[in-house]
Amino acid sequence: MTARLKEHYDTVVREALTSKHGYKNRFEVPRLDKIVINMGVGEASQDRKLIEGAVKDLTAIAGQKPIITRAKKSIAQFKVRDGMVVGCKVTLRRERMYEFLDRLVNIALPRVRDFRGIPANGFDGAGNYNMGLKEQIVFPEINYDQVDKMRGMNITICTTAKTNDEARTLLEGFNMPFQK
Repeated sequence: MTARLKEHYDTVVREALTSKHGYKNRFEVPRLDKIVINMGVGEASQDRKLIEGAVKDLTAIAGQKPIITRAKKSIAQFKVRDGMVVGCKVTLRRERMYEFLDRLVNIALPRVRDFRGIPANGFDGAGNYNMGLKEQIVFPEINYDQVDKMRGMNITICTTAKTNDEARTLLEGFNMPFQK
């Protein structure tokens, strides 16, 4: 069984992109490559138990176990040593990627307090989009009573688009709520 957003891409979004940008080959049409969710836990350098809560929350949100990221070099002002735990991240591809994007756009983003759309300046020039969330409780998988600490996360949506305009058109095809 394929994800609902994947079927929407195959039937609607691909044709809309082809007609708007005039692609000659169907393999030229931009598509989603991967989604990377990163949760930084800077306080984990002092308390090792904080990373366990972050891993549990990210596992519930993404549907797969994240890897624990470690510091690459020591920074004395932040009290970080080489190899210390600084966060966790998960990379989603294929079906899980489409299911996460569907939940993000249709369930999580409307639950954000005072939501007026996501900023349109999060593109990096190579067709990738970065956005941040301040709280992990906007996802319905997270039980508010069992959250030990509010943590933010960075979500990177990687596409095969060459320009920001193509990537924006692709994400608008998935009903991504950009600010006007």
